[in-house]
Amino acid sequence: MSIKQIVLATGNKGKVAEFSTLFDGFSIKVSPQSEFNVEEVPETGTTFVENAIIKARNAAKVTGLPAIADDSGLAVDALGGAPGIYSARYAGKSANDNDNINKLLGALANETDNRKARFLCVLVFMQHELDPTPIICQGEWHGEISTTRQGVGGFGYDPVFWVPEQNCSAAELDKNTKNSISHRGKALVQLMQRMKVVLTR
Repeated sequence: MSIKQIVLATGNKGKVAEFSTLFDGFSIKVSPQSEFNVEEVPETGTTFVENAIIKARNAAKVTGLPAIADDSGLAVDALGGAPGIYSARYAGKSANDNDNINKLLGALANETDNRKARFLCVLVFMQHELDPTPIICQGEWHGEISTTRQGVGGFGYDPVFWVPEQNCSAAELDKNTKNSISHRGKALVQLMQRMKVVLTR
């Protein structure tokens, strides 16, 4: 299958750069949906998979190009899986990372025994808007929620996501280490393996 360009259903420059590097070997240009004036679509799904499909389908529909979308978030055991699909807006629609972390730490203030959590990432690739068999990949990253922020790297909940195997928070990991063990890193490895099959047909 000959693909020259893929639209990424995000405006996040970091994600665009990450995907561009991955597809360099296939001579495929990765462009953010903002280049095509694609507006963000309401995430009306009840799962990460549904929301990723909604975003990928919208980008493919507007641009006429194959599309990749991701939906990810944090699930905390003691909170019944919250904030889940609402991770980015846990403290409200206009909340920033700091607001969301404050709400999370407040919700766990009296929880000392079970602070287990996991990051989840779903990546979806659709060849076109009506693709009946999109590629869906999922990755998980297990850790715990610390009681205080540590580190200045990363984004989102990284400063309070403790990684026992590394004895530090996600915000303290160097980029390469994080990418090799994170939920998004794991999903990306799966996606590239499955996309190679599609691209070399």
